[in-house]
Amino acid sequence: MTEDRPGGHGPEFHSARTGDAIPGATVARLPVYLRAVVAERDAGASTISSDRLAELAGVNAAKVRKDLSFLGSYGIRGVGYDVTRLMMEMSRQLGLSQDWPCVIVGAGNLGAALVNYLAGAGRGFSVAAIVDADDDKWGTHIGAVAVHSDDDLPRLVAEGAIVIGIITTPPTVAQDVADQLVAAGVSSILNFAPVVLSVPDWVLLRNVDLALELQVLSFYQGRTRPGSSPEAPPDAGSNPLDGPAASLGVSADTRLAREA
Repeated sequence: MTEDRPGGHGPEFHSARTGDAIPGATVARLPVYLRAVVAERDAGASTISSDRLAELAGVNAAKVRKDLSFLGSYGIRGVGYDVTRLMMEMSRQLGLSQDWPCVIVGAGNLGAALVNYLAGAGRGFSVAAIVDADDDKWGTHIGAVAVHSDDDLPRLVAEGAIVIGIITTPPTVAQDVADQLVAAGVSSILNFAPVVLSVPDWVLLRNVDLALELQVLSFYQGRTRPGSSPEAPPDAGSNPLDGPAASLGVSADTRLAREA
């Protein structure tokens, strides 16, 4: 099971190009780099230096060069990295060269917000289905996606070849939902419910808890002296990770993107 372990570097993965092991912390930074490179491309840049990428990602240039070396991309001294090639390599490593169908369990406000976000993201993810236990919601639509009964989950997962499940339910039912997703064949889960889930070792689990992040901010804000700046928490600064959690201003895994 892949967990959000404070202070841990996470698992290692292998480069699709070089075959070398890529540290989990490097994997967590790749979406940050990709977002920065896309922004530079949109601004008309054809190349980007490691110093510029480091500035945009909030890390140092040496770390950028080391991270990108796992992709087999070393850049050109004095010129930098080709923006188009770098985008393609990072997208390939992150699996964004294909569309990943997702199912959202919980058609409440958060579930609806995620449907609308992913509909406009255009970054390799799509909402193939939404399920909810409330029969009043069955047959309604969020955007272009119909809400189904949670009893339909196994069929929807099979028919849509869905591998990613997103939990936006109350914490009291989140474990049951996770069990249902696993039983249906979902192998990756993004959990927004404020509860610790147990899943098999072969399931990838990521947790996003808004309340915990706000409590961390409260801890440091409460130690602010009048007229002084707040004591900076370890993950101080804007959230670098792109995606639904980042659009809400929080990610449980920001720490990994900052680690050495």
